Amino acid sequence: MSVIPCSANEELRERIVAFAEVLKTQAHLLGDHDLDEQNFYDSGLFRGAIERIRGQFSATMREKREFAAHVLNWLQERGLILAWDSAGEANRHDYVVELPSRRICAIELKGCLDGNNTNIFERPPHCHEFVLWSVCTNPGANPRHNVWSGIHTRLSAEIIERSQRVDGLIVWDMVCGTIGRPCPKLEIDQLRATIVGPFQLPPPCIYLFPATIPSPRNNPAPPPQRTEDVEFLQILHAAFGGRPEEINRVAFEVAYSGVDVVRTTTVERAGVVVHQSNPTPIRRA
Repeated sequence: MSVIPCSANEELRERIVAFAEVLKTQAHLLGDHDLDEQNFYDSGLFRGAIERIRGQFSATMREKREFAAHVLNWLQERGLILAWDSAGEANRHDYVVELPSRRICAIELKGCLDGNNTNIFERPPHCHEFVLWSVCTNPGANPRHNVWSGIHTRLSAEIIERSQRVDGLIVWDMVCGTIGRPCPKLEIDQLRATIVGPFQLPPPCIYLFPATIPSPRNNPAPPPQRTEDVEFLQILHAAFGGRPEEINRVAFEVAYSGVDVVRTTTVERAGVVVHQSNPTPIRRA
């Protein structure tokens, strides 16, 4: 078992590597630049174009926000949430959702979880629940590496060091269940897909975190919450046909090792430990 059921599409990765080689060696044949092969590569035109495309893909949030909006609208249209709104550019969270109980859930959108952006968030003081939502639009990414890197290397350090309570994590986007990222849930049963706007979505992968901040002296091993403790995640899980055995529970155990605070991260699914770290010192820049 692994930290997330899906895995990198090795065939796609190999095709990406092969196409990248073709692009590097034959890019001078593309476009109307009037340069021979040597001058083309010496000019920096190729490298500049690649960096521009890379920056555009990395920086844009539009398609991620469109995906989240489709899902939130779908939930609201069915009366599963009361309302939702964008939090605006000035906040370090993206959406505010009013739940049937009148509780408020704040949501922060993230990318593939393997970058420094994962560390940038702030739990708003007025919310009852705070969840992160990973929308990774790169089909060539390795979800198992990224999810573990996000949870253990990045999020655990922020939660412990900055006392930033995060109630849960959603790993789910428009690539899930496509040829770029096959979903084991749909491979077993295609009827589990839900149509939301232009997307055909498998049940989301949900991770529940502790309700309190781990502390070596006073709270060394707080247990993960239950699904019913985090209302938005419970709604999402039920609405898209999630099963109890698919919920992931994340525990952080902290202790002192000399002058360092170390944490052990454990991810459990269906009562089985699917991934666990060694005690790891917190190192933050």
